[in-house]
Amino acid sequence: MVQVRGGVVDSSAVRLTDRISLGVLAEVFPRDVIEDVLNETGRRELRSRLLPAHVVVRFCLGMCLFFDDDYEEVMRKLVGSLRSMGSWRGEWNVPSTAAISKARKRLGVEPLSLLFERVAVPVAGRGATGAWLASRRLMAMDGFSVDVPDTPENAAEFGRQRNQSVESAFPRALMIVLGECGSRAIVGAAIAGCLTSEKTLARDIIGSVEPDMLVIADRGFYGFDLWNEFRRTGADLLWRVSSAVTLPVLEWLPDGSYRSILVSSAVRRGRRDRLIEKARRGEDCRSEDAQPVRVVEYQVPDRAGDGAAEVVCVVTSILDPAEATAMELALAYHERWECEGLIDEMKTHQQGSGKTLRSRSPDMVRQELWAFLLAHYGIRRLMCSAADEADVDPDRLSFMRSLRVIRRQVPAEADFSP
Repeated sequence: MVQVRGGVVDSSAVRLTDRISLGVLAEVFPRDVIEDVLNETGRRELRSRLLPAHVVVRFCLGMCLFFDDDYEEVMRKLVGSLRSMGSWRGEWNVPSTAAISKARKRLGVEPLSLLFERVAVPVAGRGATGAWLASRRLMAMDGFSVDVPDTPENAAEFGRQRNQSVESAFPRALMIVLGECGSRAIVGAAIAGCLTSEKTLARDIIGSVEPDMLVIADRGFYGFDLWNEFRRTGADLLWRVSSAVTLPVLEWLPDGSYRSILVSSAVRRGRRDRLIEKARRGEDCRSEDAQPVRVVEYQVPDRAGDGAAEVVCVVTSILDPAEATAMELALAYHERWECEGLIDEMKTHQQGSGKTLRSRSPDMVRQELWAFLLAHYGIRRLMCSAADEADVDPDRLSFMRSLRVIRRQVPAEADFSP
């Protein structure tokens, strides 16, 4: 509230940065949600500051929209039209880079990760193209690495990838994401060092999986224990497996798929054979050591460009062909490439190809990565809303053009809600 002393506005009571929003993204990340997150994480400032915590949250999103700009330039864009609107007081200055860095450290990681958990939900409506297989929402899980600044702290925390005798030039963070195929919106994520196994880190996104989903994953994720853990969520799975996975043919089905059984590698051969025979007779063999599945095998002609056909083998928990035919499952599996697309959007378009993050300490790296995830989600959610309004497939909208539109809106509408 503005206070008047002796007929003069007391500028010390006015925090102009309190009026910062992020243009159209303020609709996705409303002030009250940010305030709730700050309260829950105990990050609300105890005294009046030039950069209150809710503004620093907005700044973190802004620096992931304007990745090529330095801290002070990002802040200038956030305050945007305050001066032209008569809201900029002459004695207020853009905070220095050092002040912004200190404010980021005060904020920490938790508010950004909790904000993502709070707002990042599936956005594709019923019937959206590429988003559903009957009543199941198509979701894809994938992993990728991100170069982080080469500091001793980052190297110790995240490690370097090694290919034979060659070590990566920069330390790398590993991210596993769960994305909605129809909208490319990321609704679950986990962050660790690059030496962490993708299978291990994938467990951290299980909390984002819901019973109405069909989770799709490449063969690098398959493991019997991990399959069981994802199945306990109530979601169905469609995972590719390698030729090393034993899949006995128990019964051929009319659509060309066949019934089979997954058995834990810890089970000895004699018991394994008994479980397979039990399943062959149609008896219920579900346990911590065995799970019934359906197998779909198909060929992709000239996949590598050498004229040879690639054989793809996927296993699914959808056992009845009446619920999803082999052809429908094969087509659904290839929606997994939408996850590859959203990763490219973050790494190439938002961050810039071949660039490292800004942050020179592990906590700030994690904060920055959560901010990238939030910014990407905000863009994709707005794109999905626009596509729904125009009744078109979200894939027909350009991510880069949408990013440019949002970048233009940030300074133009920085000081009022859209």
